[in-house]
Amino acid sequence: MDLTSDDVQDILKLLDGLPFGEMHLQTTRFSLWLRRTDDGDWTQELRVLSEPAVIPAAGVAGVPQAPGTPGPGNSQDSGTPGPGSSQGPGTQEPGAQERDGLRAVRAPLPGTFYRAPMPGAPPFVEVGRPVEPDTVVGIVETMKLMNSVPAGVSGTVAEILLANAEFAERDTVLMWIREDP
Repeated sequence: MDLTSDDVQDILKLLDGLPFGEMHLQTTRFSLWLRRTDDGDWTQELRVLSEPAVIPAAGVAGVPQAPGTPGPGNSQDSGTPGPGSSQGPGTQEPGAQERDGLRAVRAPLPGTFYRAPMPGAPPFVEVGRPVEPDTVVGIVETMKLMNSVPAGVSGTVAEILLANAEFAERDTVLMWIREDP
């Protein structure tokens, strides 16, 4: 069974007639949280539980880094592309899968990438922060559904490629994580 956005809207209509303020639905494929706000509207968070979109790094050449762009492990890395970057963060080629010693965290769906859980809140992760496989490193909003993006690997955030509220195609590399040995 595939749960569509229309299915979620039908569930919300059913919940409107009930006294509940929150619902959590979990299957082997996804986890869905629905919460009623103070004004009666609903917020939704969907987390896909299938295998995370993490690709092991094997030192493949061909992933250019512009001169002067802070690189992985550089504590001054802002997570945004540097001046003169020939490739925007949301336009990576499918072949841009690996970098020496790093694993890619990819967008599970096309949508808007958010680095923080809500406007004004601190980002989920910053460059240099350690992460575990289930650490949420961002959210991709698709059709009004918030999809949590887990790190998928134990390690340290090396580089964040997309800015907050930037659009990401499916499989776009959102960030690089230096895997723990």
